[in-house]
Amino acid sequence: QAQLVESGGGLVQAGGSLRLSCAASRTFTSFAWFRQAPGKEREFVAAIAWSGTDTYYVDSVKGRFTISRDYAKITVYLQMNSLKPEDTAKYYCAADLSWVPKSTILKEESYRYWGQGTQVTVSQ
Repeated sequence: QAQLVESGGGLVQAGGSLRLSCAASRTFTSFAWFRQAPGKEREFVAAIAWSGTDTYYVDSVKGRFTISRDYAKITVYLQMNSLKPEDTAKYYCAADLSWVPKSTILKEESYRYWGQGTQVTVSQ
């Protein structure tokens, strides 16, 4: 059973930084980060192809967040800088064995494997 395990969440002040990690039990073709704030639907944050050549971001995090991967560790990272209170959410790592086309990259149903999530809280 393929697994994804997130870590790196925590409490940080506005303007601070955190780096989330997603350790995978095997190689996947596509990885993404989603987040869900209380009372809101889960939303796409960023995605990367395992080749690392293609990355995608939701507009609200462009220029502040960076998604990357480590081949040797089979780990995907989300570096989050200049955090804002509105970034507060539970962050989930998602992955799929198939390549997820750009047309569906924002959709939860494009990813068959999910981690349990890690909480990020940004205070004023």
